[in-house]
Amino acid sequence: MLSAKFRIAARLTAVVALGALTAGCFQPMYAAKTADGSSALREKLASVEVPPLDYPNASPQARLGIEIRNALMFKMYGAATGAPPLYTLKIRVNPSRSSLMIDSATALPTSENYGIDATYGLIEIATGKQVMTGSTFSRVTYDIPGGQQRFARTRAARDAENRASAEIADNINTRLASFFYSGS
Repeated sequence: MLSAKFRIAARLTAVVALGALTAGCFQPMYAAKTADGSSALREKLASVEVPPLDYPNASPQARLGIEIRNALMFKMYGAATGAPPLYTLKIRVNPSRSSLMIDSATALPTSENYGIDATYGLIEIATGKQVMTGSTFSRVTYDIPGGQQRFARTRAARDAENRASAEIADNINTRLASFFYSGS
């Protein structure tokens, strides 16, 4: 009995010792200060300007552009403006909608899939050089309650747009953070 307790204690001690040895190898990605004294990731993200997306007023892309831009700016620097910009981020979006299920009695969709395909490029302001490009997508499904509830259908579609926009902003923010953290 004593031998089993001793083995468990020895294993636990070994795990703690190995954890302590490797603790200095890791640095949190969003740390306020870096170990080597370089600027932190938050400061680098704050130097990215996100201009309004260039779409005609009242178009579906214009509303999506506002949603994505606001969510992205909040994720990057938590406010409406960041530091003086060193980079500008150009984003293009392409929304899509497809019916998944159709009610056989009314021939109206009961479930739809909403998607956004986005491409983006990070441009260094000083040189005008594009330093990073990428693309991302989001697909969300929503149900349409009843064929006669027009407001509920519109609201469900709007909520799907908002969820997809937030996901696009999160994907772009993650890719930018990876770019600035690793340098590629």
